[in-house]
Amino acid sequence: MPRDPLPTYLQDHLAGALHAIELLKAMHDHFSGEPLGTFAGEILAEVEADREVLARLTERAGGTAGGVKEWGAWLAEKVSRIKLKHGSAGGLGTFEALAFLVLGVHGKRALWRAMAEVASFDARLQGVDFRELAARAENQHQKIEERRLASAHSVFRNGSGDGNYALPKESTRRDG
Repeated sequence: MPRDPLPTYLQDHLAGALHAIELLKAMHDHFSGEPLGTFAGEILAEVEADREVLARLTERAGGTAGGVKEWGAWLAEKVSRIKLKHGSAGGLGTFEALAFLVLGVHGKRALWRAMAEVASFDARLQGVDFRELAARAENQHQKIEERRLASAHSVFRNGSGDGNYALPKESTRRDG
């Protein structure tokens, strides 16, 4: 009998969530007292709550939290943190961290949408409001993307990367 792919898929997302959590903690600490640090703390609380849901689902599906994949994600985040520590809130390291988060949240939204489909025939996933989780991921995606675009403006303006970082008063770009 083939191995059940659901626990593996959920464990892959757990590893990604751990990487995002560690990255957000680093941003929160490194930019403490700055708007970016506050922002990272707000997103961190939501991502940690999402990871808890994911960990429970993984266990229901017969998998376990932790292990080699999460250790690898933890280590990868520590390596990527080097750029973040040497930059300003408007620097390239921050831009790249925000880009990683945008991609990760996009993947999380796709996870929740897929699990909503699977829950229709897999009892292990029933009883979870995947639509709400997907909506929260969409909201996170929009917030992080707005920061990322503001950061891009700062980093790539004339190649200066001078750290002048400000959110636009009103975003004129709408993704989605």
